[in-house]
Amino acid sequence: MRRIQNSTLSQWFFRKNRKPLLIRGARQVGKSTLVRIFGQEQGLRLVEINLEKHRPLDKIFSTYSIPDVIREIEGVAGQKVVPGETLLFLDEIQAAPEAIACLRYFYEELPQLAVIAAGSLLEFTLSKHAFSMPVGRIEYLHLGPMTFLEFLSATDEALYEIASRLSAAEPIAAATHEKLLAVLRDYLVIGGLPEAVAAFQERDYAAVALVHRSICETYQDDFAKYASAGELARLQRLFRALPGFIGRKIIYSRILEDEPAVKIKADLILLQKAKIVDFIVHTDGGGIPLGAGARHQVFKIVFLDVGLAVHLLGLSASDVRSLSELRLVNEGALAEQFAAQQFRAELGGRQLYYWQREGRSENAEVDFLLQEDAQIIPVEIKAGKSGTLKSLHRFMHEKRGGRAIRYDLNLPSTQQIEVRISPEELVRYQLESRPLYMAGEPWPSIDPLLHPKQSASYPASSTPRTSENGFGKELLPRE
Repeated sequence: MRRIQNSTLSQWFFRKNRKPLLIRGARQVGKSTLVRIFGQEQGLRLVEINLEKHRPLDKIFSTYSIPDVIREIEGVAGQKVVPGETLLFLDEIQAAPEAIACLRYFYEELPQLAVIAAGSLLEFTLSKHAFSMPVGRIEYLHLGPMTFLEFLSATDEALYEIASRLSAAEPIAAATHEKLLAVLRDYLVIGGLPEAVAAFQERDYAAVALVHRSICETYQDDFAKYASAGELARLQRLFRALPGFIGRKIIYSRILEDEPAVKIKADLILLQKAKIVDFIVHTDGGGIPLGAGARHQVFKIVFLDVGLAVHLLGLSASDVRSLSELRLVNEGALAEQFAAQQFRAELGGRQLYYWQREGRSENAEVDFLLQEDAQIIPVEIKAGKSGTLKSLHRFMHEKRGGRAIRYDLNLPSTQQIEVRISPEELVRYQLESRPLYMAGEPWPSIDPLLHPKQSASYPASSTPRTSENGFGKELLPRE
């Protein structure tokens, strides 16, 4: 399975001033497999130590003596560590916290040795141990589930070869578009966790369901590592309930109505640290950076993986064969989950934002606000081929925006919007519509798994279909 991060690892490995690399991400997203495949591709001798299985090594790391550490690792692995030839991989590094601090001494005393560490539940380790973090001495890489394009590469190589050369700036064949929508339907149910994707490569839907069940049980078993006995049952209930709240503003008392809001808030923070959920934070969208206008107490959630979310919502992976379109459980929420998952991968796990305005007579919400250079780009997600744009109109009017993006099930197009949202208010902007499967992906005219992202320009299209709404012209849904 090819991952976009393979090219990131190559850039890291050949960098002149290379530092130890720490890969962060939830369990089961493929951190260990990524490193093993990279080592093979580079012809390196891989020396892998799982620190969960060798916890006594923490005492050796606490000496910060690199010769002693190397000697002990060689004894455990039964292999020589040769700088320039060896890739040292410290897996599950959270089990030996002193190894995290020791990474700085690998950089300072043995920089020619390529060192990669990986861990899940790292945030819990970092918050509980009072050691000096090797600031400026290590690099970080975020790894999440496989993106849609990576999923396509693993499950339909021929279609991937076509899709990887598509661009939203160029026409897409209708047949290709329909095939990609069908694969998107599969992705919404299978998700991007590598073990589930591997099962789907054989089109074994029953095996996919077993993988999802096993992964959910693994996560719930993990709760015992950072929750008290009294918290455990509540965390497990919360874990199972959260997929039903994707895309909705979180009000703690509505998730588990019989539990105190203060406890639900604390539990959500635990799940965020475990990378099982993430928060899409409200911002006023008034300027760059988006975080400057953020209200962190107002947020929506995105689950780790859309396939796990669908599983917890009670839809079996085998049901994909009977789905006629993207009309799944809470279809709008799943479309938003899909897009958020792709955006997080493109942004390297950095914070996602959205905008909302709540009023007595009118509410408005834009699903995502993304930053492109010095420009704020509002993004709307639609699960079907049509939908209103009232909230987007309101945002573009208030913020004087000139460009917005909509992801839906249609072919790419660019339209000039001119609509009167009240007798006194006229809004004009450019709306770029893209297929939902393009959310978050670079989609250049070259293979994005091998080459960096390239920007694309979008041609103006013909005048959009319009209709009188009492105040002037408004865009109609495209056919």
